[in-house]
Amino acid sequence: MKNLRTYVLCVSITLYSVCSFAQNQTVPVNEPDYNKPKLFLNLPDNITVTVSDLNALLDNPAGRNININLAEKTQSPFQFEGEVISVSSKEDNNIRSVVIRSSNYNGARFTLSRITNADGTITYSGRIMSFKHGDLYELQKKNGNFILVKKNFYDLVNE
Repeated sequence: MKNLRTYVLCVSITLYSVCSFAQNQTVPVNEPDYNKPKLFLNLPDNITVTVSDLNALLDNPAGRNININLAEKTQSPFQFEGEVISVSSKEDNNIRSVVIRSSNYNGARFTLSRITNADGTITYSGRIMSFKHGDLYELQKKNGNFILVKKNFYDLVNE
């Protein structure tokens, strides 16, 4: 009788583990949509911007509408219009950030930050991007100039 109970217990545990679905669930992963429309299709791959234009953007209060040509005079114009939706300042103004919702590039947001380092140097970082589109601009420093570099959305973002 003892052996029969052990046998029934082993069979029931085996059947329970075979019928269990706990290990069969797959993790939901979004596949990248490489067919998203391009927002900045008619603009150049690199746009040089001046420090004075970046500072002008950072000095706006929340709620203000802006209209600024970000490209230097030698390039084709890159007119950026929108509303400042967020301004923040931290570490005794050593970090200043602004978020601008674009009105002429549907769905795009321009996030820009100015960081004053301990040695007195200033670093800028920023992006113009939209989650609905397949391209974006990222602010980079090359040869002493600040340049908005066009990139593919999925080069920067993993979904």
